[in-house]
Amino acid sequence: MTAAVILVTGSSSGIGRMAANALAHSGYTVYASMRETKGRNAEQVSDVEAYAREQGVDLHAIELDVTSQASVDAAVARIIDTHGHIDVIVHNAGHMVFGPAEAFTPEQLAELYDVNVLSTQRVNRAALPHMRKRGQGLLVWVSSSSTAGGVPPYLAPYFAAKAAMDALAVQYARELVRWGIETSIIVPGAFTRGTNHFAHSGRPADEARALEYDAGPYAGFGREIQAAFDRIVPEDADPATVAGAIVSVVDTPFGERPFRVHVDPSEDGAAVAFAVIDRVRNEMLYRVGFSDLLKPRGISAPEGSR
Repeated sequence: MTAAVILVTGSSSGIGRMAANALAHSGYTVYASMRETKGRNAEQVSDVEAYAREQGVDLHAIELDVTSQASVDAAVARIIDTHGHIDVIVHNAGHMVFGPAEAFTPEQLAELYDVNVLSTQRVNRAALPHMRKRGQGLLVWVSSSSTAGGVPPYLAPYFAAKAAMDALAVQYARELVRWGIETSIIVPGAFTRGTNHFAHSGRPADEARALEYDAGPYAGFGREIQAAFDRIVPEDADPATVAGAIVSVVDTPFGERPFRVHVDPSEDGAAVAFAVIDRVRNEMLYRVGFSDLLKPRGISAPEGSR
């Protein structure tokens, strides 16, 4: 039986790289995508190649800039040319920013939306025609508990982009199920250690506006928020558990995969909120006669699934 071919976006570090490694160890053919494989990420490419050799796994680095349709198309075409199919897409690429919302320019918000939301549309448009032609596939979306849980200020642009991505994932699920393509949404909570999210987060371009906040009633607020995160996130919270959840979803047989999986060490309430939100959405589909859009049926299990 041919191993499923998986593309993981945003795999130069963090959860993306962890997921790519874990999926490869589970026996899949995995492409860990990243920008500028011959430039800024050359060291990461070498590390992926060395890891694959040392561990004896089918793991490959591939250049893919999620902000460029041409780059996305080229990467997907390379995978199709090599294997003839692509079975799983893990939408993981994303970027975080931190600071008062007013101090971010509209252009910064557009850039953040591009990376976190439009990137998934580019990858989908490149990969879905191949999945639809075969009548099988799986989209795994790495969302955020911020889309429904209790959240602090100063992360508004990132949270807004993640909410948009989650909404897109839900609608795609309904529009792909009749093609035999499944959807699972992974919902991580806050992880303050083990990833580069906070260390590499963007800052407001309008520094003068940000300073007005820091010189006014919100003086020191950014530091307070990060300290609060450190208090509520357990010290042993490991982002590798998110990678494990992704592997578990891919390993699950076709037709039995969960729609949402929560991995939230701080327990911010997203699991409770989404239980209600998703139920309401599902009930509406039942009311209007589209309950078949909730689960794929009458389709054979995808080749390589286990």
